[in-house]
Amino acid sequence: MAVGLVPGLPKTAVGGALILAVFVPPLVFEAALGLDLTELRRAVLPISLLATFGVALTVLLIAAVTHFALGLGWPSAFLLGAILSPTDPIAVVTLVRMLGAPAPLVAMMDGESLFNDGTGIAVFAAVLATIHGGHPAAADFFIRLVLLLAGGAGVGVVGGLAAALLVRGTRRASVEVLITLLVSYGSYLVADRLGFSGVVAVVVAGLVVARLAAAEGRFHTPALLRFWAFFGFVLNAILFFLVGEELPDRDVVAAAGFVLATFAVMFVARAVPVYLLLGIADPMVRRLPWRWRHLAFWGGLRGALSIALALAVAGTPGVDPRLPTIAYGAVVLSLLVQGGLLELVFRALRLPESAQAAQP
Repeated sequence: MAVGLVPGLPKTAVGGALILAVFVPPLVFEAALGLDLTELRRAVLPISLLATFGVALTVLLIAAVTHFALGLGWPSAFLLGAILSPTDPIAVVTLVRMLGAPAPLVAMMDGESLFNDGTGIAVFAAVLATIHGGHPAAADFFIRLVLLLAGGAGVGVVGGLAAALLVRGTRRASVEVLITLLVSYGSYLVADRLGFSGVVAVVVAGLVVARLAAAEGRFHTPALLRFWAFFGFVLNAILFFLVGEELPDRDVVAAAGFVLATFAVMFVARAVPVYLLLGIADPMVRRLPWRWRHLAFWGGLRGALSIALALAVAGTPGVDPRLPTIAYGAVVLSLLVQGGLLELVFRALRLPESAQAAQP
């Protein structure tokens, strides 16, 4: 952000397509590859509730408040809700893992942030179709959602199994690195070209690869894990530099009131699915301590995916022209406020640290 404020420097053209195609696939794949599969299975119910009903509640709350309080039209309000509904795996996973949160809590937050992208993008696509004159009914929306998720999952399964077959023919770590790179990008591109969810495809491909690695003792060579950790760090650094440098500072300052109000609405709206849905799931799974729910609430950062969706609607007829700036500013505030204070919140909650806390 500081570099972006230097007078005379040209802005880098960072589009939504660039973020989605270049940065999101490998970062999501790395996050899926590092999931604790045992804990993920135990947290299936809360993850499912947060990634489906949680997304729907968030969209409805943000849309209703921004419509009645900020004066956005219903189409733009629902579009803003869809843009800001998914929590971001790129922003959340590494932070929570490095802080050493308990493994079940890490798995729940990781799983939610990875799986809610598909439902968030499905809502986004349905609202855009309405704005463009399609007027989809509820049945159309659910069909679209099922196709996006099922098709993306199918592509991911095929990609993950293909990677397993290819790795069986080599013992070279460099070839394993190349194969997993191809799977991360290839799964996204193939699913996207077929009209399915590319993010879901990458998540499933990463889970398949991780599952086969656990079963066969392959993939997880030290060199492969070091590569993905380093590659993820470099991509995160580049991505967040571009996000900060590209921030439309003058437009954000001009719309500061809307940006602050939208961030407040987004932040408060996160509480409803976290405390309501996790309260519903609590009797059916191991107890979910209140401190875990507090961290899940605070850790609902928004990041690269929301920025990509916001950039994608810039200049779209029928969309409030302020919407991309408002969404961009709200996401940056989420990263600065929630992300910047996440460690302090973690310490204040006195959560027991995992024995597998990441080393600096």
